[in-house]
Amino acid sequence: MTKRKKGLIMVCLGASMWGGSGVAGQYLLQDCGFSTVWLVVSRMLLAGCLFLLIDFALYRQNVFSIWKNKQDARDVLLFAIFGMLAVQYTYFACIQHGNAAAATILQYLMPVIIIGYTSLATHKFPPGRELLCVVMAIGGTFLLVTHGRLDTLSIPLAALLWGLGSAFAAAFYTTQPKRLIRKWRATLITGWGMLLGGLALMPVCPPWQFSGTWSSAAAITYAYIIIFGTVIAFGCYLGSIKYISPTETSLLGSIEPLSAIVFSILFLHASFAPMDYLGTALILSTVFVLAKK
Repeated sequence: MTKRKKGLIMVCLGASMWGGSGVAGQYLLQDCGFSTVWLVVSRMLLAGCLFLLIDFALYRQNVFSIWKNKQDARDVLLFAIFGMLAVQYTYFACIQHGNAAAATILQYLMPVIIIGYTSLATHKFPPGRELLCVVMAIGGTFLLVTHGRLDTLSIPLAALLWGLGSAFAAAFYTTQPKRLIRKWRATLITGWGMLLGGLALMPVCPPWQFSGTWSSAAAITYAYIIIFGTVIAFGCYLGSIKYISPTETSLLGSIEPLSAIVFSILFLHASFAPMDYLGTALILSTVFVLAKK
């Protein structure tokens, strides 16, 4: 297998596992009665510890060194609370009130939010290509949540609001830790972000205060979210950058919402209207339009 093929397979696997974790979360939240807060806090604590262990195993460096610099420590805390914790909670809250496919697709409004923020920060009107993406994303979201009708919503209002919140959180999550990751390592920053985010949420819902129904299927699904939907998926996605360009990685990362739709149909027997597919296509097309530049 060539390095390029290996990279393509890795990014496709990682994105598919991410999409699958949303569907798995929907099963736990809606069918097993898990609470959103408990799922998020337990996932972040476990995954954060695993990421830090993996970072130490790979690099053999002190994972606490990052706390010696005040600016780095402050930025890690901001990333943990307003990035990692915010994006995790809003995403699963959207799933609980709606479904995994809608939550994943709405999160892909993130590039448009970054475009808007950049325009405001620089006091410059977006270029034609970026403006086209804004129109496509707004049109896709309109079709997704209304099916073209102004008098009704195809998903609950709460799911729409949490989904939009997830897109804003994902925009912060994507842009804020850039300096930290360049200075340190992605596994280290992600590990501390997840662990600290989980610790911040513990006063609201300690992980030992569980509500829901455990079964063998629920245990397997939960293990999938932690191991495959978080740690391995992240490793595959980052690892692919060694073999293919970051542009190709980001493009193929859009397999995530598509896999969420496929898994929802296969495992949750969900049904989607033509307007859902058209809205999804418009939103995901913005990724390709931006990447072409």
